[in-house]
Amino acid sequence: MTEIEKMHAGKIYNPMIEEIMEPQLKCIERLAAFNATLPSEMDKRTALLREMLAECGENCYVEPPFRANWGGLHVHFGDAVYANFNLTCVDDADIYVGSHTMIGPNVTICTASHPLSPALREKGLQYNRPVRIGENVWIGAGAIILPGVTIGDRSVVGAGSLVLRDVPPDVVVVGSPARIIRSVDGRAHDEPET
Repeated sequence: MTEIEKMHAGKIYNPMIEEIMEPQLKCIERLAAFNATLPSEMDKRTALLREMLAECGENCYVEPPFRANWGGLHVHFGDAVYANFNLTCVDDADIYVGSHTMIGPNVTICTASHPLSPALREKGLQYNRPVRIGENVWIGAGAIILPGVTIGDRSVVGAGSLVLRDVPPDVVVVGSPARIIRSVDGRAHDEPET
């Protein structure tokens, strides 16, 4: 099994070999071009986003700067995904984001992890787990989503939360570690009436 195959199979692999670093550098350079676009260059920004991401649905918007280990190559967006400033995607494995999902500023989505064994870490080895975010999810500012997590449709991740475990659909989670505090049914006490 090659290191690239291990990378996508959740196996421990060496990310520092040329087979991985050479294509990764090209992806990161394209990301740098995206981040250098002017606010008036919306068409260019949209075209670059479509080139960078594995999938990019209609009406997606990512506010620069955007950071990604693979420049978004393993990021899959449904339709109408919105990501505010400083989205960081550690996209060594696939990150799936469902349609109509909103991502606040300074959110980090991680797929990569390192072994607990100091001997393996000393060698610079890592492994990856994909992240799946459902449709119509709202991820608050500064949230961190760790490898292997799935967030169910219509759920809300509160600002600053650390998501270590799967989140079912239709709930609000907050905290570090994130825990369910309520369902999304009904109106919160500070939410304006429609």
